[in-house]
Amino acid sequence: MKSTIQDKSKLVNSVFSKVDGKYDLMNDIMSLGIHRTWKEKFIDWMNPQPYTKLIDVASGTGDIAKLFDKKTKGTSQITCVEPNLRMLEQGKVKLKKFNNVKWINASAEKLPIPSDFYDYYTISFGIRNVTNINFALKEALRVLKPGGRFLCLEFSKIDNEILNFIYKQYSKTIPYIGKFIVGSDKPYKYLIDSIDKFYNQKELSKLIKNNGFSNVEFRNVSNGISAIHSGWKI
Repeated sequence: MKSTIQDKSKLVNSVFSKVDGKYDLMNDIMSLGIHRTWKEKFIDWMNPQPYTKLIDVASGTGDIAKLFDKKTKGTSQITCVEPNLRMLEQGKVKLKKFNNVKWINASAEKLPIPSDFYDYYTISFGIRNVTNINFALKEALRVLKPGGRFLCLEFSKIDNEILNFIYKQYSKTIPYIGKFIVGSDKPYKYLIDSIDKFYNQKELSKLIKNNGFSNVEFRNVSNGISAIHSGWKI
């Protein structure tokens, strides 16, 4: 079991090291820019209040942090946690003008953060890549204040048969696009495989609830291509 976890950690780190320089470009190409709309819906449902604290885990290059800062009009304190150093450096450059954002190199399963500290915990297209989801969810609960909110945006299961067929066919082309853009198809073969094997909406809801969160619910976006899950620390 331990070796399996270590193997996945190495694989995920290798995958994101290969795409870090063109991560944002590939996201735009793969989703036709729709991932930006998904993230805006994510922030809209969160409806963050001014003068609050956010921890954004698996931050990538900082899209959620940037949207959160805009929504709270620059009054918030934001901690971006990114396990991949090369991706983290890209994020620092992208958000270098944001004085209220700090970056930490750490995994979702072991956050170097005090307990009961944040108002919001977000993880966007990252929970699928953690080595132990239960550990990550327990850490999310720990670092949130009582009354704090957990939100997760992740690829999910499509609720329309025709759209699902079209999406599956399109997904088969993504590794070829990846090879053309970043010079390797392996990261995108992993991406498609990990999405296909991941939990559906109800299964992930149950997992979140089983790890201590209350009032767990989800909303589909784009017919379930992605889903937003929400839970509260009570």
